[in-house]
Amino acid sequence: MRLRFAPSPTGPFHIGGARTALFNWAAARKSGGQFLLRMEDTDPERSKREHEEAIYDGLRWLGIDWDEGPDVGGPHGPYRQSERSEVHLGTAAQLRRAGWAYPCFCSRERLDELRASQEAAKLTPRYDGRCRELSEEAAAAQVEAGQPFVLRFRTPEGTTSFKDLIRGEVTFQNEEVDDWVLIRSDGNPTYNFVCVCDDAAMGITHVVRGEEHLVNTPKQILLYEVLGANAPAFAHVPLMLSAAGKKMSKRDGDTGLADYRRAGYSPEATVNFLALQGWALDGETEVFPVEQLIENFDLGRVSKGGSIFDQEKFKWMSGEYLRAEPLSQTAERSRPFVVAAGLTTEADLQGRKDWFERAVEAVRPRVQLYSEIPGALAFLFAPDDALSYDPKAEAGARKRGADGLVALEALAPWLEQRLSGEADSAALGADLKAWVTERGVKFPVVFQPLRCALTGNAGGPELADILLLLGAERVLARLRAGMTRLA
Repeated sequence: MRLRFAPSPTGPFHIGGARTALFNWAAARKSGGQFLLRMEDTDPERSKREHEEAIYDGLRWLGIDWDEGPDVGGPHGPYRQSERSEVHLGTAAQLRRAGWAYPCFCSRERLDELRASQEAAKLTPRYDGRCRELSEEAAAAQVEAGQPFVLRFRTPEGTTSFKDLIRGEVTFQNEEVDDWVLIRSDGNPTYNFVCVCDDAAMGITHVVRGEEHLVNTPKQILLYEVLGANAPAFAHVPLMLSAAGKKMSKRDGDTGLADYRRAGYSPEATVNFLALQGWALDGETEVFPVEQLIENFDLGRVSKGGSIFDQEKFKWMSGEYLRAEPLSQTAERSRPFVVAAGLTTEADLQGRKDWFERAVEAVRPRVQLYSEIPGALAFLFAPDDALSYDPKAEAGARKRGADGLVALEALAPWLEQRLSGEADSAALGADLKAWVTERGVKFPVVFQPLRCALTGNAGGPELADILLLLGAERVLARLRAGMTRLA
């Protein structure tokens, strides 16, 4: 199998495009075949190299590699369509000589009027073939006179059928296909034309793409036929839908892959979640590694119906992966977010690598995204004498009244001694509970004002973890400041 992902570098890399790339890649790797990357940059005004670089970057972030492409080369290059114009124009000339293409001189104004009249008559808008039967002489005269024209495909009568690997047998009436444009008036080829030229030249055996391209398939199959080339097998995957059941748009939230990366989603979770957008491992298992995806991927098991892009499930899955990965990896991936939040510097975190990993370990059970870690750790980087208190946490601590302050006053020297030597979290936590029990007070009387004084929050990591991360000197400084504020 030879499959390809052929995005247009005309904007941010869409999350739906990433799903299409993943399905193509998984099918190629499962079969032991090749996966190609090709840039469909035939729109010179909108195609930008920075968008192309974003596609490379996004695919690599997901762990998707390619065997041939613009950046790695290969035996079927070039892999940017803009660099294959000689081949495209040569094929267009071949079609014109064979009578399968003809110049159309109709103006944009005439075509707009034609469409408007057809819509008013409740007819399907389509080109009426006005230039289809122009003689070669008449056409040549208009070209010679400098009349702008497009090159249209001469669609034959009859029907076009193919077996979609996901949807089964699909048939189109050719009269619905229209005489579509191969070459625009500015000399640039259209998607449907160059797609066929390049897929044929690159030996693509399977085309896996979104169902919005289903209407393009009969045009492309007809073109394969007149070129005498074998059409690939087609598989049109379902749309990814918003929670409202509509095609995802920016109104529904982030749609670019980079948006989720910036939001702090795990790349492994992103691959897992995208795999479930129209495909399932066994109908029950939701969290599985990419190796299992490749081993079990089958285009025949892709659903026909649209898949709901459940943002909450995606976030949950990211949390599952974040907590299961090596601690060092979570720290490495969350460090840029901590620095970007202005909590500290890269040099500081590198100099306190072990401490930072312990800090991440303390909050990891309570976060789902790498971007949530800075907020969970912010109290550790705050000045001890200027800690920000959450109003609810402060109100809850104040409710403990004098009993809470008396408990903190008595606890301070014990903590100073207890934290001066080696300690682990479990032992410290047990000893702290034993200290409270021996004094016959309820845990909230001590722990609520203690947590507020140390973190400014009502919740968060285990108290023992907080104590060890702050250390004796900072713990005492915060206790003194807290007792003054809560008095």
